[in-house]
Amino acid sequence: MDTPSYFPVPPGVGMEENFLSLDDILLSQERLPVRTECVFPRLGFLEKSSDSQDIPEGTKMELPLWLCKGLYEKKRKVLSVELPKIYKEGWRTVFTADPNVVDLHKMGPYYYGLGSQMLHFDNPENPDIANALLQTFIGRFRRTMDSSQNAYNEDTSVLVGRLDCLEKVLFRSGQNGLNGFQGWEKGQAAQLTASSLVLNYRKRKLVDVQS
Repeated sequence: MDTPSYFPVPPGVGMEENFLSLDDILLSQERLPVRTECVFPRLGFLEKSSDSQDIPEGTKMELPLWLCKGLYEKKRKVLSVELPKIYKEGWRTVFTADPNVVDLHKMGPYYYGLGSQMLHFDNPENPDIANALLQTFIGRFRRTMDSSQNAYNEDTSVLVGRLDCLEKVLFRSGQNGLNGFQGWEKGQAAQLTASSLVLNYRKRKLVDVQS
């Protein structure tokens, strides 16, 4: 049997990050609206709309998540991070009413991941954001899994196209489980084999006995 050349590394959970995960690497490139709280000397080239050599205090711009986290300090304010619109009160109200009507992929493919990372920044709305993330996930979870279980051998591109990256992983897991069960029912299940850990343990044990 062919060995896959790449084993996917799962993203971090909640506010944690896994720097070996491609999803977390892409998430770290998401741009956030910020406001500078001091002068950034000799960095004017980062702000294309200005001809100044420096970035003056009070400048509004967008920076990637990884840079925002690196520059942000609670004690010495270098910059303040503003909420992306999808996490503001207006959109939280929409999610509370019916989270299933929102195209999360269109609004941002890392809705849950980026929302969790926003909790790193001191904001009075953080408890409401955390609750909105949780309730949105709960509200969409059942529909996501039901869709994955009722789409056997069907084109699921339209269904998957509206999902956040985390939801896509759940959808694929549900479909893999369904396909495996359908194959088992048809007698197409593969022969059970011992895991590589068990085989390696037996080899080491045999070597110890022979020596």
